[in-house]
Amino acid sequence: MTLEYLQNYWWLLISVLGGILVFLLFVQGGQSMLFGLSSRSRRELVVNSMGRKWELTFTTLVTFGGAFFASFPLFYSTSFGGAYWLWTLILFSFIVQAVSYEYRNKAGNIYGTGTYDAFLFINGCVGCILLGVAVSMFFFGAEFTVKRGNLLDAGNPVISQWASTHGFEAIFNWKNLILGVAVLFLARMQACLYMMNNISGDDQFFNILKNRALINGGIFVVFFLWFLAMLCTATGYTATTNPDLTVSVAETPYKYFFNFVNLWWAGATLLAGVVLVLFGLGKSCFSRHFTKGIWFTGIGTFFAVVSLFWVAGYGDTPFYPSLLDPESSLTIRNASSSEFTLTAMSYVSIVIPFVLAYIAYVWHSMDKTKLTSREMETTSHKY
Repeated sequence: MTLEYLQNYWWLLISVLGGILVFLLFVQGGQSMLFGLSSRSRRELVVNSMGRKWELTFTTLVTFGGAFFASFPLFYSTSFGGAYWLWTLILFSFIVQAVSYEYRNKAGNIYGTGTYDAFLFINGCVGCILLGVAVSMFFFGAEFTVKRGNLLDAGNPVISQWASTHGFEAIFNWKNLILGVAVLFLARMQACLYMMNNISGDDQFFNILKNRALINGGIFVVFFLWFLAMLCTATGYTATTNPDLTVSVAETPYKYFFNFVNLWWAGATLLAGVVLVLFGLGKSCFSRHFTKGIWFTGIGTFFAVVSLFWVAGYGDTPFYPSLLDPESSLTIRNASSSEFTLTAMSYVSIVIPFVLAYIAYVWHSMDKTKLTSREMETTSHKY
């Protein structure tokens, strides 16, 4: 296994984890709809439906960050260490989510369930939008510089320098927010489809979920197409990584559009993902009682996300463009770990299929019995 092969392999794994994470954000999507429910019993249903899966989302987020740290440490130190306001807000929103599910119905809860529902709502909205902003920076860039020679400076041994706003500028960049809003409404749509599959015994609520899936899905389609239009017409960089790991870049009009064309398998995967999402949404909303839509939209979401990661990192494309100094842009060639580290981790990655199989088994075990309002009234094991 050559270093180039290992770099490609680990970017593929990062893409897979990113795709799984965005699919699992339906948990956050469900949380973002809590205050739109007039019935307390239905709010309990939503919380407990999402509560059975929140740990999977949280664990995938941590695994995604850990994999990035191990395989592309220069990105980790540059983004996590520089844009710390962005990542602090993301992590804080997930911390209050964990606290809420743990203590929402604990005996002696002096704050009431409403306080923890508010925390879940914050995580649902803030988590989705800011994760979308973070991914959008892979295409539209960030305000940082990289100077490897600083490692030899005893007074300031910091490779990466960030803009003084340290991530706030990315949050308020309208291009990044387009993808952030798209991710939020995708998560809300998928939450509706998941609950249509997971909750039974309430036909009126099923129809409410169906209508909300259509509305949120329509908004998602508008913002996602807007993002794709910006992406395919954007001027990007074509990067050449030199032996000393510096980068020579050239501006390339319609860079990502040509990536979809030249990396035909990425374009085909994106198209397949879009078709599956639209089919799952349309079938769920316009059939009388179709409950399997989450699997079509979930697989479609996974395909679409991995294809976006592929055009961001492959094809001599910087996956983290620098707006301040284009030659500081990060690629999978100059930001990766050493060949030894990547090789050692590749052997560890062999266990990933077994972990996924275990997750699938646990998912099936939890969902083989559908949630009902009656269960929420009689069980003592609820969030």
